[in-house]
Amino acid sequence: MSKSITTKELAQKIANHEKTMILDVRNTDEFDNWKVEGGNVEVINEPYFNLLDGVEPVADKLDKDQEIIVLCAKGGSSEMVADMMEEEGFTNVYSLEGGMKAWSEHLEPVKIADLNDGGALYQFVRLGKGCLSYFVESNGEAAIIDSNRMTDIYENFAKEKGVEIKHVLDTHLHADHISGGRKLADNAGATYYLPPKDATEVTFDYTPLEEGNDITVGNTTVKVQPLYSPGHTMGSTSFIIDDQYLLTGDILFVRSIGRPDLAGLADDWVGDLRETLYSRYKELSDDLIVLPAHYSFAEELGEGGQVSARLGDLYDQNSGLNVDDEEEFRKMVTENLPPQPNDYEDIRKTNMGKISPELERQKEMETGPNRCAVEG
Repeated sequence: MSKSITTKELAQKIANHEKTMILDVRNTDEFDNWKVEGGNVEVINEPYFNLLDGVEPVADKLDKDQEIIVLCAKGGSSEMVADMMEEEGFTNVYSLEGGMKAWSEHLEPVKIADLNDGGALYQFVRLGKGCLSYFVESNGEAAIIDSNRMTDIYENFAKEKGVEIKHVLDTHLHADHISGGRKLADNAGATYYLPPKDATEVTFDYTPLEEGNDITVGNTTVKVQPLYSPGHTMGSTSFIIDDQYLLTGDILFVRSIGRPDLAGLADDWVGDLRETLYSRYKELSDDLIVLPAHYSFAEELGEGGQVSARLGDLYDQNSGLNVDDEEEFRKMVTENLPPQPNDYEDIRKTNMGKISPELERQKEMETGPNRCAVEG
């Protein structure tokens, strides 16, 4: 019987930039659409049906003594392939428990910093989907920003830290993943916040995020500033925490900028996107550390797996922030849009409260990469 590895163990290897060899035995079209990525990860794709008669198709590509992690969609096929490889003399083979389905749901907490007045800021990295969410804790209280669907992970983390979840915030109405915000707030008896301009069609009660109405978490102030940072959505909201950290939602990423088309309004919103990136953010301190809601490239994973960058450095290095001509910017944004996220319309409807899919359907809706950025 072959050995197995958990998604947490794989996540820590990637976060620590350990050399990692993966044999992905899913169909090639599934692999091409979405795979495990990281700064020091090498992946070979060989569909399972090519290995039914033996592992010869990969035997020459892999060292029999190196550590190899075999993965498939749900974990069953990878176990069989790992067993076959062991029989052929591969000595260090592991099957990824739960496959890509489990990988898609894994959240890895990374500490960003201790805060000035006590408490700390954490980034939860969803390596399988490129989603980033945030946990602010201070003096026995916590706020969670851009929560993923797997709310128990945040709840357990809060218990470990001995803090009570008081505030749950979404920077915007998400279209690439199902928000756990409302559920998390309901479970904890916390306040759920949403930008009102993104909430015109929601079917539930919420507390509007409004500029100037700062949110206090223990001894820490979360500045709702600038509230109006539209472009990805009409209500996209930025937060400044501890006067040091700028949470940009899906407006600005480390290597790219947000796409303005997920509500079908690219031509209308591209001007707002430019205004936010080229004017509103320009007025902020260059020393703010940008913490986005997503990342698209393995190279964006820094020390310990965190995704962050100094705002001033992004104005020097991020090509999306360096297009002087407004018409050229409009063209760059509207002509470099990647495919829409999987099931994005149903995800938006779910986040509005208009539909309530079964859990298995929710998992299926989230399959694939996030695709929230303009492609460079």
